[in-house]
Amino acid sequence: MKKSFILLVGSIICSFSFAQTNPAITSWLQNTTITGSYYMSGNSTVIQDDVLANVQLVQYNDDWVYVNTNGIPSYPTGPFSDGNPSLASSQNAIFRIPLSPTENTGIHTNTHGGNIGIFINGVALFDFRDGVGWDSNTNSLCGGPGNPPCPGGQMAATDWSRDAIPAEKSGFDCSKGHPAMGNYHHHQNPSAFKLDIDVVSNICNLYDAEGLYSIDPDQHSPLIGFAYDGFPIYGAYGYTNKDGSGGITRIKSSYYLRNITERTQWADGKDVDHGPDISTTYPIGYFKEDYEYVENEGEDFLDEHNGRFCVTPEYSDGTYAYFATVDENWNSTYPYVVGPTFYGNETAVKVTTVPGNVSVYTVTSVEDNFLGDVSFTVFPNPSQEFIAVQINDLVSSDVSLKLYDLNGSLVREAKIVQGSTIWYLDVETLYDGVYILELTNGVQVKSTKVVISK
Repeated sequence: MKKSFILLVGSIICSFSFAQTNPAITSWLQNTTITGSYYMSGNSTVIQDDVLANVQLVQYNDDWVYVNTNGIPSYPTGPFSDGNPSLASSQNAIFRIPLSPTENTGIHTNTHGGNIGIFINGVALFDFRDGVGWDSNTNSLCGGPGNPPCPGGQMAATDWSRDAIPAEKSGFDCSKGHPAMGNYHHHQNPSAFKLDIDVVSNICNLYDAEGLYSIDPDQHSPLIGFAYDGFPIYGAYGYTNKDGSGGITRIKSSYYLRNITERTQWADGKDVDHGPDISTTYPIGYFKEDYEYVENEGEDFLDEHNGRFCVTPEYSDGTYAYFATVDENWNSTYPYVVGPTFYGNETAVKVTTVPGNVSVYTVTSVEDNFLGDVSFTVFPNPSQEFIAVQINDLVSSDVSLKLYDLNGSLVREAKIVQGSTIWYLDVETLYDGVYILELTNGVQVKSTKVVISK
């Protein structure tokens, strides 16, 4: 289907109004009605499932927050074009996350395979790795689907660990995620490929999808998750200076590709088992060890854990925070979110029971002025077949959309639900003319004219 009309809605932050409490309690996208959806390969019609999306329950005591989630986002998942047979499926999980995270003052813990954090919609965060390494005895890849086991049966036993972002790009859906045995997760910034300045995957061409948020270079990115050490994770943009001053800028990784042609040493000079020489098959950046950390003086550069201590909108007194790093074209940059080591003590875990001394956190109201600074960009105009509404931030409560003709008759309506960012409307069956599109949170209304001309 051709999509000939795009309406960009700028700078909406739909947030809840509540007394200031710990963001690790208040930031989760709670939902008991919205179910997940997915695409099957070759079919551009989204399929609804019966599994609740986002987070179903948030409980807390003095020390911990307990988050119940199925691990399913409200945006569509799939398809996975690399032949991954798995679909995103319910994880029926409870995650226990510390409310007062602490710095690890000893030897920092490496990130690892599997969950290393949770996004605020309950979806898992993985680190850079995909479980594949290089076996220098056979001069071939080992570990992971389709490869023989690595020496000792562990990918960690190899000196060269494959980076999932370049290696598995063909298997990511439009939202830059994929499942591992049903556990849908992101290794990187969870914003749709097609919203990047340089689009490096064409998966969005046929299968419309989105992501947890979309990048707005003029605003501090939203809080999008928490790492397993309890420290918050933000999107790609933040305050230039750590004290919250200096305007908004892209927050940058301090890891760089090494200037090497062969893989015989690590960045620290240690001689290791040889990996494959740099080539078109194994380009620079294909393995985690192709990078080196270079400390930067600029406050908008991150430390070796991909974080910094800084002021954020949720933490006016400052906090250590990770950022989902991207380059100037908004393509993901190593180490992507958290890693290769945790800054704090990794104390978050998946649990099966919750203690009896917990309180339930309930969202009670929606902020009544979140539409105040919304601006609309219409392109192209007039439209012929489709209207698309894209919200350029994080949607943490539903936004209603209604299309009226000039007689005031409602001709189309829909919602952009929490944890998603986009809405498409088929207008092929509507008459030519001028229409009014309204966005509302139930309190305020914003509107713009839409012209349909076939």
